Amino acid sequence: MVAIIDYGVGNLFSLKSSLDAIGVKAAVTGNPEEIENAEKIILPGVGAFGDAAEKLRQTGLDRIIKEEARSQKPILGICLGMQLLFEKSYEYGEHEGLGLIKGEIRPIADVIPKGLKIPHIGWNALNLIRPENKLFKYINKGDFVYFVHSYYGADCSESIIATAEYGSELTAAVADGNVFGCQFHPEKSGRVGLNILRAFCETEG
Repeated sequence: MVAIIDYGVGNLFSLKSSLDAIGVKAAVTGNPEEIENAEKIILPGVGAFGDAAEKLRQTGLDRIIKEEARSQKPILGICLGMQLLFEKSYEYGEHEGLGLIKGEIRPIADVIPKGLKIPHIGWNALNLIRPENKLFKYINKGDFVYFVHSYYGADCSESIIATAEYGSELTAAVADGNVFGCQFHPEKSGRVGLNILRAFCETEG
């Protein structure tokens, strides 16, 4: 069973519908025991980093996610959920993340040409930096996925497994061992997104 962490932030039920579509049993839950008993964990999220990080701390789910990561359980962060895996974010101040991926979350405005719209919304091709990564088992370089974001993963070259071009190359996906993150939304990315979710659900802890 895959635990989709419910902490009051994220489009949880479209994600569950995507997992249902590929035949994967999933539960939307904020229950620590259910999360600990799950085979895999997905951390979704939309909105502001600081608010989301505070909700994880208030519920104690930050501690559980870190413990499960240490136990080598596969974990996938999506959009804001990916950003929360990082050490810190500079979105409206400075906020501490989960520290499961080395690096920081910074504004895309710092690196894209002036005149490009922020947030970055739309379909972009994936440049697979590490095409051998388990997450990409069923997709190809150049496949398109759907983004909605104003911040990106920076100073994380050791963990970048894919980028996407939006005026400059932005972090699209990261991985460190059993911890994975997608800046894009697999659950909104059609067949390609479903194949990424399928590959994650096949990973072993």
